[in-house]
Amino acid sequence: MDRFQALTAFVRVVDTGSFSAAARLLHVGQPAVSKTVAQLEDRLGVRLLNRSTHGLSPTEAGLRFYERATASLQEADEAELAARDASLGLSGRLRVSAATTFARLHVVPHLPRFLADHPELQVDMILDDRVIDLVAEGVDLSLRMGTLNDSGAVAQKLATGGRSLLATPAYLKRAGEPKRPADLADHQVIAGSQFVGAWAFTRDGTEVSVQVSGRARFSAAEGIRAAVLAGMGLTIASDWMFADEIASGVVKRVLTDWTLPSIDLWAVYPSGRLASAKARQFASFVQGALAGH
Repeated sequence: MDRFQALTAFVRVVDTGSFSAAARLLHVGQPAVSKTVAQLEDRLGVRLLNRSTHGLSPTEAGLRFYERATASLQEADEAELAARDASLGLSGRLRVSAATTFARLHVVPHLPRFLADHPELQVDMILDDRVIDLVAEGVDLSLRMGTLNDSGAVAQKLATGGRSLLATPAYLKRAGEPKRPADLADHQVIAGSQFVGAWAFTRDGTEVSVQVSGRARFSAAEGIRAAVLAGMGLTIASDWMFADEIASGVVKRVLTDWTLPSIDLWAVYPSGRLASAKARQFASFVQGALAGH
């Protein structure tokens, strides 16, 4: 590996805490990464990593070197982008994580256009409804919805979407359409596995909370979508999740004179480092796609 690749390998080792994890992210063998870091230490004449049965951790000198190396890699990324002909677009590899259903409906359909604009770029999409460790997974950008629990996250709000109470016309014909939140106590609801049992609605400044129940819960949004479309009950979901079905009438908004809290879409970048040019441009691309341009 050349000097640039050596810096990249060392940064990935510190990020992931192991040679093998860094090797997987770099698509090389573990011995190559271990050898590269050892050669880097020999060249610098200083030990950069503490190696023990508990794993790897940077020494004091290694931590200082990591901070400088990370900044250098970011600057190199920016310099390359500035120097390249704009018509050539971005290059290299971009790793993006996103919730499965949101990505399937609102990111993947636009991805061919982004790749066409950047023919030398490779995009890895990590689709998972769980919040993953961006550093450990080598993710450049995560698209997350809702409230961010990590106060130290580097985040940018991309869009705000509405949320609605939804069901199929077939379910409403069979079970009756609720006219007020209290009516939901008599309905089957479809929710996530972490659902706590109460839904809150607001009208004219007054909030009403109602206890609801359902016989099935789902760990992923894709399951909630399928259950609603199968007529199993009502759900509260972002309008992004059922955009086409709402427009076509396949699902119907219910209790439309009551409001629900909106939901935000965030671009989240690994903490402790600058967002890469590739990540920022992809975030802007998603933002434009959601805005319809």
